[in-house]
Amino acid sequence: MYADAASVAQYLVTHQEWFHRCAQPMTVESIGDNGYSLTVGKFKSFNHEVEPKIGLHLLPQDEGVYRIETIPVPGYEPAGYDVDFKASMTLCEGSLDDIPEALSIEKATHVEWDLTLSTWVEVPRFIQVLPDDLVKASGDKLLNQIVRQVSKRLTQKVQKEFHTSMGLPVPCESKKRFWQR
Repeated sequence: MYADAASVAQYLVTHQEWFHRCAQPMTVESIGDNGYSLTVGKFKSFNHEVEPKIGLHLLPQDEGVYRIETIPVPGYEPAGYDVDFKASMTLCEGSLDDIPEALSIEKATHVEWDLTLSTWVEVPRFIQVLPDDLVKASGDKLLNQIVRQVSKRLTQKVQKEFHTSMGLPVPCESKKRFWQR
């Protein structure tokens, strides 16, 4: 992001102002001050469809580390699945390497993520007759698809919203690294 880490941190703290917009097209409902219920979308494998909903708690930063953890969604009981999501995020500030000359920006910030994701899915009887390796491979593929899709969309929307709110151009998606440590 084309800003110093303090500016990015200030933006992240005000997630109540932007999280609902950035999470679209996922359905989002607030759970308290720092929690959200996300209905991720419908996904299908072997004619078995799931529409995962997860509760996420965005914990206040602690010594520069932001954490997100799974919380229960009030009044909701997951049907045939369970998700345990634990993520930590650190803001890393560096000098700029390759940005438009017209910008008078001295610092950029990138995010380093660590994600631990555990899932459990109840497999319908008609799928249990298939070889275990095939079922596991299909489940892993579906889970990877969900994580990639959600992560990519949310990251792009947050980045765009942040830069727009700061009156800055959005970094080009084709440039994977625009900073140096």
